[in-house]
Amino acid sequence: MKISILGGAGLMGAGIVRDLVSDRTIVDITSIRICDTSRERMESLAADLGDPRLELFDLDVTDPARLAKAISGADLCINCVPTLLGFQMTIFEASLSAKVAYMDLGGLGTFTVKQIAEHARFKAAGVTAVVGVGADPGMSNVICRAVADELDTIEKINLYWAAELTGDENPILMPPYSVSTVLAEYAHPSTQFFDGKHVECAPMTGREVIDLPEPWGRCEFMYSPHSEQLTVPLADGIRDKGIREFTWKLHLPHREHEAWVGLVKAGFGDFNDPVEIGGVSVKPLDVLNAVIQRNIARNPHRIPQQESSEIHFAIGRGLKDGKPVEVRYEVIVTPDEMYAPYVDAGTSMSASIAAQLVLKNPKRPGVWAPEEYFTAADFFPELEKRRFKVSHSVKAL
Repeated sequence: MKISILGGAGLMGAGIVRDLVSDRTIVDITSIRICDTSRERMESLAADLGDPRLELFDLDVTDPARLAKAISGADLCINCVPTLLGFQMTIFEASLSAKVAYMDLGGLGTFTVKQIAEHARFKAAGVTAVVGVGADPGMSNVICRAVADELDTIEKINLYWAAELTGDENPILMPPYSVSTVLAEYAHPSTQFFDGKHVECAPMTGREVIDLPEPWGRCEFMYSPHSEQLTVPLADGIRDKGIREFTWKLHLPHREHEAWVGLVKAGFGDFNDPVEIGGVSVKPLDVLNAVIQRNIARNPHRIPQQESSEIHFAIGRGLKDGKPVEVRYEVIVTPDEMYAPYVDAGTSMSASIAAQLVLKNPKRPGVWAPEEYFTAADFFPELEKRRFKVSHSVKAL
């Protein structure tokens, strides 16, 4: 099997490569083509891993011929180029043209609806695409599928993600993922699903306090733009069970949450709207990215050792055998030496699992969200192999 990973030396892409060359794989991978704009990052990753199956390819997504060459001949293209750079549909269409199966990490749902609308074209061409397959979205969609499969009828499913850091407080702001994504989660309206239809909700609304076990403790969750709520309530086996409500809420570590709120209050929520400084037009995002990276580079000695713990959980209510019940599935990712080389083990490992399942099982042409393509029975054992803790409960109401 040959895999091309676009953005393969970036934070998430490099993690996917690490998992694909590990001893945890369930398919025979003969070649991994790492495609990136940074030759330095690619060479560093290849030197670190020392795997002869790695090929390096200088990527330019603005050059159609170069993009086609990056994808050509692969059994699967994994798109890890950050969504908000605006190349999602370009790479998606290039995979269709090359008749290569496609996967991306999705995220905010910016292009999810557009991609799924192309289902008929991909199906007719015999090409498979699974969109939004990391941790959230991705693993989270499969968690929702697991909840739905235990209910005969569904009133609602509420999906949550929380992260918390342990260790000394960090005086340096360290973005958990791309700065543009975090700002969008805090500053942009979100689409949620109420009364059987999608509705727009204002940024940072839907606040809900939930007491979780340590290290999370008391967490305040809020709505944010994501793709799960765009696809899960419309999926076969969920929509037809009568679902009326589906929401997605997040909680970032307490002090980091305050920092991002402050940046949005300062106007960085309009991160792509240029401002003029000294007669030069600049994007706030470019300035903020540069300042954050400079601050990190200048102050490595001030960055304490911290460990991150994540909890992903969905709570569904409905009827089972004619009786009202509440079904809860959760996946917990706590510090482990296995995750040391990863920036975000949850996202990278989940994407790697998804890629391997796409390659292992007979492909289903068309464009799919994760909850329609993967089963919990396939996905959860692979999570547990990577020391993610999966649990579920059913409570009578």
